[in-house]
Amino acid sequence: MASRKNVLFIMCDQLRWDYLSCTGHKTLHTPNIDALAKRGVLFTNTYCQSPICGPSRMSFYTGRYVSAHGATANFVPLRIGERNIGDHLKPLGVRPVLVGKTHMIADTEGMSRLGIDPESHIGVHHREAGFEPYERDDGIHPEAMVKQDLAYNKYLKDKGYADTPNPWHWSANSVDTDEGVRTGFFNDIADKPARVAEADSETPYMTRRAIEFLEEDDGTHPWLLHLSYIKPHWPYIAPAPYNTMYGAEDIQAAIRSDAEREDPNPLAKLFMERVGGKTFSKEDARETVIPTYMGLIKQIDDQLGILFSYMEEQGLMENTMIVFTADHGDYLGDHWMGDKDFFHDPAVKVPLIIANPDPACDATRGTHNTELVEAIDLLPTFIEYYGGQPQAHILDGRSLVPFLEGKKVEWRDFVISEYDYFQQAWSPTTGRKPLDCRSFMVANHAWKYVFAPGFPPMLFDLRNDPDEFHDLGRSSDHAEERAAMHTALADWALHYRQRETVSEERANHMVGIEDKFGVLIGYWDEEDVKEPARAPQWPETS
Repeated sequence: MASRKNVLFIMCDQLRWDYLSCTGHKTLHTPNIDALAKRGVLFTNTYCQSPICGPSRMSFYTGRYVSAHGATANFVPLRIGERNIGDHLKPLGVRPVLVGKTHMIADTEGMSRLGIDPESHIGVHHREAGFEPYERDDGIHPEAMVKQDLAYNKYLKDKGYADTPNPWHWSANSVDTDEGVRTGFFNDIADKPARVAEADSETPYMTRRAIEFLEEDDGTHPWLLHLSYIKPHWPYIAPAPYNTMYGAEDIQAAIRSDAEREDPNPLAKLFMERVGGKTFSKEDARETVIPTYMGLIKQIDDQLGILFSYMEEQGLMENTMIVFTADHGDYLGDHWMGDKDFFHDPAVKVPLIIANPDPACDATRGTHNTELVEAIDLLPTFIEYYGGQPQAHILDGRSLVPFLEGKKVEWRDFVISEYDYFQQAWSPTTGRKPLDCRSFMVANHAWKYVFAPGFPPMLFDLRNDPDEFHDLGRSSDHAEERAAMHTALADWALHYRQRETVSEERANHMVGIEDKFGVLIGYWDEEDVKEPARAPQWPETS
């Protein structure tokens, strides 16, 4: 092993766990990602901490559950002072670098309160979740959200896509039709090619930017490069030839049943009745959109082949741990839903591959790990990989390094995911205030339980109903199972996750601290004083 360790932390946006050939997709072949799985470990039961971009990513970047870090929905800032990936890795001499998306919303109000300039060194650190923003691009830039200094827009304009101030929208994510240019936010045109050449689309652009960082790196510090691809997240628009690589015959059957709509859980019904749910309930919509979704994934795999080849040529594969994952999945019509935001596996389960070049990991290469893994486990993994010690009083996750090395460890019994639905257009119809619009998932290998205050619970028997068709949340025969899962959720909720200023090591030294200081509470006389207590001593006099 070279002395300088690096990490390539690849994240795709809205990539389902089962849309890779190494995870079982029958017609979408991803040879470069598959090859990565053969060099490392494929974790087959990995769950994100929230089935939506912002909260999920903040859990990746802090190693903490959503209710601990507080960024509970998109556009909710990560509060100032919350320790991020940079706070954990920079003290280890590591340079955390971003190319792509984070969905980070800075706590500008908190910065102002504390007198922190957002443009200062410390301000940028907190504003960017601890990353050095080599290229920050969150990838959603309709007219109301586009930033005038967006580097990708400048690139497109320099390439000649200058017929609009916002070529991200009107070139990279729109199509030409007989009626004129149409935005890719409309799914009926998802099979049409983007108005940009393939080389100028988002995925190749971000890959090149990652390679440019690697070319410019002077070797002074080990790095963690977060290559965070924007796709296959909507708009579902792909450049030629990726828009026509797959057809209706290549898509897998929807994971849904008519029984799910007969008497659905009232909260699940609200998600089914969203515009996306109605759209993707139509088979012609699935046959139009999903082949393009697959094409976008194929493009990512091809670009990773280019990146991995470059790293091989530069000798970087020998000292770089590569992590491949996603922030959440996509329903694509499964369970009569669209987009994400709820807790069925298509939305909340994510792919995870870790390839560590350390010879200590040779025995596990090409294996599948079935333990219950959470997104919060990656930051502790990075800390241990770089020689640090993950701090249990700060981090909710646990390092996966022992699994990579083939060691047996005691592990968690269940996984957690959380979602605040107050931003949904229908949330006022529930009669609940924003702070009350909470939902939780707890799952183990046998059961998945969904709890949202004010609604009946949901329960799925994962061993006998792995597709989650039959909701047992109101079944009179399953009260005991629901009670057990609710108790697990309650136990998790009672975990003490806010004492960040005192480590476990320091806490052990604080046992009996008042006695040690000579604060002798309740003692009768000097005879009662035992170790570790000590009686106060008068200063010696001459």
